[in-house]
Amino acid sequence: SRVLHPAAGFVAGWISLIAGFTGAIAFAAHAFESYVRPADSAVPPHLIAIAAIVVAAAVHAFRAREGAFGQNGVVIAKLAVLAGFVVFAFVKWAGSSPTWPDSDPGPFSLSAFAGTLVWISLSYSGFNAAVYVAGEARDPERTVPSAMLRATVAVTVIYLLLNLVFVGLVPGEDVAGRPDVAFAAASSLLGDTGAQIVRVVVALALLSSVSSMIMAGPRVFAQMADDGVFPAALKFRGRAPAAAILVQAALAILLVLVSDLRSLLGYLGLTLSLSAALTVSCLVLLRRRHGAGEVPVTGSIVLPAIYVVATLGLALLASSRQPVEWLAAGMTVVSGLVVWWVIGRNRPTS
Repeated sequence: SRVLHPAAGFVAGWISLIAGFTGAIAFAAHAFESYVRPADSAVPPHLIAIAAIVVAAAVHAFRAREGAFGQNGVVIAKLAVLAGFVVFAFVKWAGSSPTWPDSDPGPFSLSAFAGTLVWISLSYSGFNAAVYVAGEARDPERTVPSAMLRATVAVTVIYLLLNLVFVGLVPGEDVAGRPDVAFAAASSLLGDTGAQIVRVVVALALLSSVSSMIMAGPRVFAQMADDGVFPAALKFRGRAPAAAILVQAALAILLVLVSDLRSLLGYLGLTLSLSAALTVSCLVLLRRRHGAGEVPVTGSIVLPAIYVVATLGLALLASSRQPVEWLAAGMTVVSGLVVWWVIGRNRPTS
């Protein structure tokens, strides 16, 4: 809003509403259901995913403090079990050679490689959520940067170690094409009992993802309502933005009913990558306008510039394989501009 134009800021918030949180909540809820609902279950499809969203929304809308404590507990538990799973895998296979896939993968495709990296980037796209609760944090100038740095490093290490286990220590035929890849890998390494334990932990991890995004996302919309560009009913009232949380949950449930895991993964990865690239480019523009003294950047401006160029390059390369995702991303941006034109452009911001 400040660097480019208020419409750009509105569209960024609109992307958060449609993709960044609504889509990500639906994706995590879908994945949660894939872990807890047996293939031959009599439970109707989508019911478990919807129930997870409803429970998380109720907790955070009406029991904000308890929701935060519960969120912390689940995160600590899942990190401990994931670490234990990785350690066990490496101990079990100590002294043996990794079973790297030896089949011919076919000719290298740059566009396929780029599309895969766009998907992978989704694993790291939650680092900025710390900003959304900064107003409620103690000593945010110290705690928020520290939380962002430590969490990003932790996610990077966990992601690399888990995928090393999946690719190098588990036979490829055991995990290829499986949505519940962690359960499949655990079955290969730990047997049925260990795999069931991992299934429960991964399900809790996915449930905590639903919970964390329902906690963070509506605070963006509540702030936009305070700024006068979203309806006043979404403003922060009391200890939690209850109205915004309920709207967020309703949109996520709608998306659960009309989408699937793979389509959500491509759409989210592409849309959020483009939004992040535009956001970081604002840092470059601010630096050019006001100088290094006014806009200090750790590691020089080269790092954000590399991020922007790499992100846009990967998205363009992936476009040839993901035309539908590009269409969906474009529709999200255009719809945001339309809504801005209708309700946002004539409202003064606070």
